[in-house]
Amino acid sequence: MADAKTLIVPKGATGVLVFADGSAVFGRGFGAVGDAVGELCFNTAMTGYQEVMTDPSYAGQIVTFTFPHIGNVGTNLDDVEAELPHALGCVVRQDVTEPSNFRNVEPFDQWMKENGRIGLAGVDTRALTRLIRVKGAPNVVIAHDPEGRFDIEALAARAAAWPGLEGMDLAIEVSAKESRLWKDGVWKLGFGYGLDEAGEERPHVVAIDYGAKNNIFRNLVKAGARVTVLPATASYEQVMGHNPDGVFLSNGPGDPAATGEYAVPVIRKLLDADKPVFGICLGHQMLALAAGAKTVKMHQGHRGANHPVKRLSDGLVEITSMNHGFAVDADTLPANVKPTHVSLFDGSNCGIELTDKKAFSVQYHPEASPGPQDSFYLFQRFVEELK
Repeated sequence: MADAKTLIVPKGATGVLVFADGSAVFGRGFGAVGDAVGELCFNTAMTGYQEVMTDPSYAGQIVTFTFPHIGNVGTNLDDVEAELPHALGCVVRQDVTEPSNFRNVEPFDQWMKENGRIGLAGVDTRALTRLIRVKGAPNVVIAHDPEGRFDIEALAARAAAWPGLEGMDLAIEVSAKESRLWKDGVWKLGFGYGLDEAGEERPHVVAIDYGAKNNIFRNLVKAGARVTVLPATASYEQVMGHNPDGVFLSNGPGDPAATGEYAVPVIRKLLDADKPVFGICLGHQMLALAAGAKTVKMHQGHRGANHPVKRLSDGLVEITSMNHGFAVDADTLPANVKPTHVSLFDGSNCGIELTDKKAFSVQYHPEASPGPQDSFYLFQRFVEELK
């Protein structure tokens, strides 16, 4: 890294990551040309880069992949969690190579370009990861110019002016804008996602979409539910108008306290009406806030597909997938809320259950098939409670 005032763009550099203090990391740009400002984080998963880039929980963020070979299987039409990417860009160690997978439809480089997302290759991603672990997730600008023309001081000023994720409600930006009946079924090799043939006899789940991953809805269907998806701003009356047997609270980006301004009053009314509730990630944080707990911004966050979580009821350890930069403050849990899961990395809260309601939630992503099937029981438990 170098100071912006004395910095010289290295020969051949077509991409750069610029920090608010004027320091910069150069590399080779790929994907879209341009720049974007956001929070720099890291993800330790070895697979699933297309799912990561399309996960709405990554809105406002630039992802450093610690696994060096990103893009080597190309992209396809099935491995997406939303119609469009939500991560602003990504930083990788090795150049994106030609895809080598029978499911490939389009090279990752081209997919990034078509979707307006910026990539930076040729970077020491381990050093970036260490920096984030020591100093926390910084605000940065990622930029790509084939001619290597960068105004580092201007980019640094832009990074410094960006307010950061704390206090920012991003769920309202990535949420579905209207209600819809979820129609996808379970994925099958060679056939993709078939139509859900759920009949009226199945338990009906209303899912509030704060930035949901599509695979969550598919797992609810797999567990035996039929699903109606509502926007993040859905009112209590709108939720109850669908006559749900239970309510699901989805994952999503941004500061839970900001989203909670409009989401928490709705959830409290649902709890008062004794509706079963199940939450994941941001939904976990929403349930905790509704119960009277508080959330905090994490130093570096948890993002990856290899996070060990201990289930407190029996000591079983689940290998989980995580993506969050905020967490429930376990010290603020009220008397009627008991912790159910805890991270074995740092001891942070990863699950709660209300002792006087049919309501529970987890901080991790069971729909991401970690373990690979360690956590599907959560969907099964929820749907069983609705029957």
